[in-house]
Amino acid sequence: MIEVRELSEHAELADAVRLQKLIWGFEEIDLLPKRLFVVASKIGGQVLGAFDGPRMVGFCLCIPGVKPGGKPYLHSHMMGVDAEYRNRGVGRMLKLRQRTDALPRGIQLIEWTFDPLELKNAFFNIERLGAVVRRYVLNQYGTTSSHLHGGLPTDRCVAEWWIASPRVQFTMEEGVVPGHAHEMEIAVPVDIEVWRKTNQSKARDVQRHVSDQFLRAFEKNLAVTGFRKTDTEGIYLLGPWDSK
Repeated sequence: MIEVRELSEHAELADAVRLQKLIWGFEEIDLLPKRLFVVASKIGGQVLGAFDGPRMVGFCLCIPGVKPGGKPYLHSHMMGVDAEYRNRGVGRMLKLRQRTDALPRGIQLIEWTFDPLELKNAFFNIERLGAVVRRYVLNQYGTTSSHLHGGLPTDRCVAEWWIASPRVQFTMEEGVVPGHAHEMEIAVPVDIEVWRKTNQSKARDVQRHVSDQFLRAFEKNLAVTGFRKTDTEGIYLLGPWDSK
């Protein structure tokens, strides 16, 4: 049985740093240090670990932020699960614990970034959690040392998880997002995962094409409200959406 709990002991926080390095393969310069985990736990952030017995198999680091107008929110900066435990619901357990902790504190929004070329993450964020996307950031973190990034610019979608909204409540209860009218689709070939390792030029061409489509869509005030998978593509579904 997997247990999710807050991390506070220095040894546990150091273990989260170790797991971060294992998952992403970062060099030391790109690692988030233990002291950042310590600070986040002291200033209203969330530092969570998922454990199989004594073994940490996943973690989540979240820091507090303030939107224009003074509204607080949480930025979920990093979540990772040991490869051996993926596709077993550990990531969802960590996210649900985030929501359970944030709601009594009056927080309505948790945000994070994700790579739009990572189709499993996109499906999880949109269809399993009910997040929406209305922003796209070019090369957010610069080029990193992680093998997962394939040497490409770190373009990112910004996921907005409105944790008290009817959309998210429906998704939590029914296991699927509610239906929305869609005006646009953005397709990403599933072969992108292979091309990132074997044909960086082709992967970069796909990334440019995808980024252009997202930027044009968001200029029209569309939002990603759904995600559909086929054998050959992951398809973002975009239409009007209002957080109210």
